Amino acid sequence: MNDFSTWDIARNLLLAARWTVVLSLVTFCTGGIAGLAVLSLRTARANVLRRLAWAYIELFQGTPLLMQLFLAFFGLALFGLDVPPWLAAGVALTLWSSAFLAEIWRGCVEAIPNGQWEASASLAMGYLQQMRYVILPQALRQAVPPTVGFLVQIVKGTSVTSIIGFVELSKAGTVISNATFSAMTVFAMVGLIYFLLCWPLSRISLILERKLHVAHHDH
Repeated sequence: MNDFSTWDIARNLLLAARWTVVLSLVTFCTGGIAGLAVLSLRTARANVLRRLAWAYIELFQGTPLLMQLFLAFFGLALFGLDVPPWLAAGVALTLWSSAFLAEIWRGCVEAIPNGQWEASASLAMGYLQQMRYVILPQALRQAVPPTVGFLVQIVKGTSVTSIIGFVELSKAGTVISNATFSAMTVFAMVGLIYFLLCWPLSRISLILERKLHVAHHDH
């Protein structure tokens, strides 16, 4: 018989869930910045830049996140670098998320009618000015719902970081389960916490998609 009450289990899982939230937010911000950089290359006029961005996206979308985590954690250690789990997790998730966000946003940019490009070009705008003042503001409306939706994938993706020792919700669940011998109770709570984190984001994404779709048709 163990001395852990249900409240003790829940409290410790909620404490660990803080790191799931922190890692998700950091990944979303850094992945978004990197994703914008990849997007600018993916939609550039120079063919070599587009090919580089395409290769980057294919690499990170076409390989398992788990493998990317192992490479970030153990690969850098081969060069004598001591990489803490939180840093390896942050780097791997940033690179992974940037590839998906860049591709999501590329679809939104390409959905903008060619007439917008032509009209801005007639005003003697350069490529960067076209993107900044004309294309991206319009693409942003379409990009919000799938971007919020992808945040759900990031939250769930953080669970994989437990494999390299980063103590987030999944890792804490395993540790507490081993200590309490109450696997069913622990992982039911873990699942509930993930649901409470992800479900509101899914709903927000759906509501935004509906609202922006209706607004688009009203115009």
